[in-house]
Amino acid sequence: MAKYCPVTGKKPISGNRVSHANNKTARRFEPNLQEKRLWSPALGRFVRLRISAAGLKNINKRGVDAVLAEMRARGEKL
Repeated sequence: MAKYCPVTGKKPISGNRVSHANNKTARRFEPNLQEKRLWSPALGRFVRLRISAAGLKNINKRGVDAVLAEMRARGEKL
């Protein structure tokens, strides 16, 4: 399964691990993905999503049905 948040669009980015001696080696910054089971009143069922912590805050602010409708319009699978 891809390390991708369908709500915010966050995905892994690359950067450098920097030692005390300022040696640089490649690393990846992964999004903080959480497996969540959210109740959707409009659908009348639970929806299981693998979303980032920022995506969960977004759902808490805007409402689960508004976010699911936006995801459906983009063509995301629910």
